[in-house]
Amino acid sequence: MIRIGHSTDTHRLEPGYRLLIGGVRIPHVKGSVGHSDGDCLLHTVCESLIGALSLGDLGSLFPDTSEEFRGINSSLLVRKVMEKIIERGYHVVNIDSTVYLERPKLQQYIPQIRENIASLLHIEPEFVSVKATTGERVGIIGREEAIMTESVVLVSND
Repeated sequence: MIRIGHSTDTHRLEPGYRLLIGGVRIPHVKGSVGHSDGDCLLHTVCESLIGALSLGDLGSLFPDTSEEFRGINSSLLVRKVMEKIIERGYHVVNIDSTVYLERPKLQQYIPQIRENIASLLHIEPEFVSVKATTGERVGIIGREEAIMTESVVLVSND
């Protein structure tokens, strides 16, 4: 059986925070605000996996009211979710993600982001798609107030 999961997430961008995207530190004057390390992309990776198997949502598994998860590395959250996927007899077939961010440009970081996500999901990088686009200076993305990400994942138990 194959199952599909989807997720969208948005985080505020503010000075004084780190910008982590897909587990990769991106140098920038603003960073992503979040209860964990603020890695918006890994949050949608997690939640798309959670959705594929109808396990709830990111907040139900890792509440932002819990001190246990304050500042946690989002890669650890992905690993915990992958344990649940594997326990249920599933594996990731492929994942497609989009990052909406006005600045900085991400093209040079995308290969490293893909490698990192592939490692976390136990698949080859060729099955990880990461695209980046801007807001064309329109809305919260274009005004550099926020980062938004989307992920769609396909899992299978065959």
